[in-house]
Amino acid sequence: MNGPAASSPWHRGEVAIQESVGMAGRMAELGPRVIRDHLTEQHRAFFPLLPFAVLGSVDGAGRPWATLREGEPGFLHAPDPFRLRVEASRDPDDPAEAGLEDGDGVGLLGIELATRRRNRLNGTVERAGPEGFAIRVEQSFGNCPQYIRSRQEGPCVGEGTARSRPVLSDGLDPAARALVAAADTFFVASFVEAAGGRRQVDVSHRGGRPGFVRVGAEGGLTVPDYSGNRFFNTLGNLLANPRAGLVCPDFATGDLLQMSGRTEVVLDPAEDERRDGAERLWRFVPERVVFRARALRRRFVGFGAA
Repeated sequence: MNGPAASSPWHRGEVAIQESVGMAGRMAELGPRVIRDHLTEQHRAFFPLLPFAVLGSVDGAGRPWATLREGEPGFLHAPDPFRLRVEASRDPDDPAEAGLEDGDGVGLLGIELATRRRNRLNGTVERAGPEGFAIRVEQSFGNCPQYIRSRQEGPCVGEGTARSRPVLSDGLDPAARALVAAADTFFVASFVEAAGGRRQVDVSHRGGRPGFVRVGAEGGLTVPDYSGNRFFNTLGNLLANPRAGLVCPDFATGDLLQMSGRTEVVLDPAEDERRDGAERLWRFVPERVVFRARALRRRFVGFGAA
């Protein structure tokens, strides 16, 4: 989707929501200063500290997926300010893998749960072989720690631990509904079509007290949108292209619930839909669901409020 101006980092969906809250002028001024086409020295030093990263990709059918990939600290590293290497092997069980081919658009979120630091980037996959890939940075920026549940890393399960085969469905079964209803953290991938058919992919964090995501009787999710940095990257993408991929991790077990589906952004919710502290909301209807038991080796123990 073409942006309103070549020098602006914002596309029309983001600008539309910024305008709805009277922040478009401020964001037009701020955006070029805080959204960069390279990694700062601070960010280059941050990513190698992390034991996992969140990725957003889009498969061949145009479905976005969010996922977590892990490794020993250092598996993320920046050989120069314009590339971030991800030293992770392919995972055929992960539906996000289909969107991680050479030339694909990708989003990445680095998040340190113990300190609640996080930094985001999006760009293009550069892959020369099966073992890892680089992301050519197009946009890089920091995020505040708001709504992140603090967690300390716990025991790490051994490499030889057996994994179950993924469970595929087109909706949420009772176990998946319970996981979402109890969650305080999930991650969402979204994208827009940029100039020349290039996909600009984003992945971001959503958090709150357990139960902040409502699961409807038909299996749809309602997600509050709390006040944040006013960038509206995710909501702007969903306004322009109402498709999203969600991943809900169980940090205690290593299970991952991945969903791809359709969304609706509600800028002015009805009174009975409003949540304390939420200014807007969005709805998500899952169309493809993948449950991967013990997909992650690392475990994390929560100790702080979101």
